[in-house]
Amino acid sequence: MTFELKLFNSFGIKANAVSIHIARNIQSLHQQYINAKNKQLPILLLGYGSNVLFVDNFKGIVIINRIKGLKLSETNKFWHIHVYSGENWHKLIIKLLKKGIYGAENLAMIPGCVGSAPIQNIGAYGLELKDICEYVDIISLKTKEINRISASKCNFKYRDSIFKYRYKQTHAIISVGLIFSKIWSPKLSYDILKKFNPLTVTPQQIFKTICKIRKNKLPNPSVIGNAGSFFKNPIISIEQAQKIKQKYPNCPQYIQSNSKIKISAAWLIDQCGLKGFEFGGAAVYIKQSLILINKNNASWKDIINLAKILNKSVIARFNIFLEPEVRFIGKKGEINPMKYIS
Repeated sequence: MTFELKLFNSFGIKANAVSIHIARNIQSLHQQYINAKNKQLPILLLGYGSNVLFVDNFKGIVIINRIKGLKLSETNKFWHIHVYSGENWHKLIIKLLKKGIYGAENLAMIPGCVGSAPIQNIGAYGLELKDICEYVDIISLKTKEINRISASKCNFKYRDSIFKYRYKQTHAIISVGLIFSKIWSPKLSYDILKKFNPLTVTPQQIFKTICKIRKNKLPNPSVIGNAGSFFKNPIISIEQAQKIKQKYPNCPQYIQSNSKIKISAAWLIDQCGLKGFEFGGAAVYIKQSLILINKNNASWKDIINLAKILNKSVIARFNIFLEPEVRFIGKKGEINPMKYIS
């Protein structure tokens, strides 16, 4: 007997697992891990499955994290938020706004659970998780020992962190600590937010603006299967960026702290004339080329082949490789996506 995973991945891809279990507390999470180990089966931890692509049936046990809870504390200068990993990220931001705690509004409507946020170092509209993260609590799935990793030790980078590598098979994120200054300072670096006056804009205005933009540009996974941005925005050298800018003056580029340039992957795909392009049941979303959608009962092979076409086109035109942001899940767990699209 196998269990269907279609409802547990936002792509809506058909795949099976040996069994699926909901963990609503740490004890349940640990027990399911022990049960899987005793059966010598691989384990996959999921929140909402909003950043995964199953490329095979999973020959193991899937544990769905629904560990919830929120604790607030404060000092004279800061709000400190301790939130459990099974909480919905967007709903957390709404709760904070209602409590008068500001600073996360730029990350509104990013799908998924709180526990996924540090793994990817989620980011949008000029803000990344690393900018508001104080610590991450992880549990050893073998011993139940809980350790706190300060944000400075998380090795946060663009869509990257230590949790993608070091702790992936042995630990689970159970809670995240966020910190917000009581003196709010708006993040208005992105073009769509530059219309606001930094002296008069409110967190609610930024929140509503970003929600409106994302609703207009991004498909609702419950209606159209997708995993958000399929590719990372490439980071390229200044020299390469300047050459592109000379030929395409309107190319969106963003200076990074390492003196390199982040370039829009969606723009690169658009220049190749592939917005709306379809392969099998998969398609490039017509309103945002960075998103691949399950348009008509797509298989994982449809998604992969579409991604290959996009990558080959961008490489041919700009000599830039598009690295997947989505996690690929194979028979025994996460696998290197380069195996499939390079």
